[in-house]
Amino acid sequence: MPALALKKIEQERVGYRRYRESPNHKGKEESAVELLGDLKINRIYHANFTELARRLPDKSIDLVVADPPYNASKGGAWSWDYRAGLPGFGGNWKKVAEVWDDMSLEEYLAFTLGWLAETKRILKPSGSMWVHGTYHNAGIINFAMQILSIEIINEVVWYKRNSFPNLSGRRLTASHETILWAHSGKKRLYGFNYEQSKEGNYEYDNLKAPGKQMRTVWDIPNNKDREELKYGKHPTQKPERLIRRMIQLSAKPGDVCVVPFAGAGTECVAATKEGLKFVGCEIDPKYVKIARLRAASEKRGV
Repeated sequence: MPALALKKIEQERVGYRRYRESPNHKGKEESAVELLGDLKINRIYHANFTELARRLPDKSIDLVVADPPYNASKGGAWSWDYRAGLPGFGGNWKKVAEVWDDMSLEEYLAFTLGWLAETKRILKPSGSMWVHGTYHNAGIINFAMQILSIEIINEVVWYKRNSFPNLSGRRLTASHETILWAHSGKKRLYGFNYEQSKEGNYEYDNLKAPGKQMRTVWDIPNNKDREELKYGKHPTQKPERLIRRMIQLSAKPGDVCVVPFAGAGTECVAATKEGLKFVGCEIDPKYVKIARLRAASEKRGV
């Protein structure tokens, strides 16, 4: 039965992709607008998520994938110019230095409690959320979840084998990020595609053995394909295959995914590729533009 369930989910994904690419679907898609509350589905809004989420009904969302500010834009300005010619750096790089990523501890805790409370309210009992973090903010997010009685299902370590070296030579090289998978904290009704976690194709992950249970350390390089950077990039942009793994493990085609901090639109594009609908939100206009271009490109299949 588990193998049959996995096959059915994959058939649904393939069928959805074929339907979405068909001429009949594209015509219908242009004329029909689906609403959730008073928000349009498959749209990226230029808005503050805590305010936008109030327009969504209680218990209406199947999945949330959140990549909030890490509150890491502090200290000196670091950068790297690829012309220096050292192998393994993968191009230009600079430390995140954004206004929206620099708050006091008190401000950041209040900010985190605010968006997590709205996330919990809109999430279905059968839904779940994935939240990205680093050592700068993961402890605060964990603490905020406990205050709000949001139960953590797993803490995932995303190991980045191609991470940037430490330029100062004063500490260990940061080569992982933390991802918290959680649910509303009441009855454990959240979905988990267990067979997908065992039998799915994750050949890019050197730590995942085929046919074995998936562990909480994921070896996923931080490389992005050219298409992912076609319209621009975000300083903390995640690779699509990381987000698609989260979706494959915890959602199914037809589900609705909310993306509170859309950035360059990776989560919205990944949701579309996996047959989900989405509502995205981004506060920075330059990234709203990038995200909308990517989402529209995926919608057109170009």
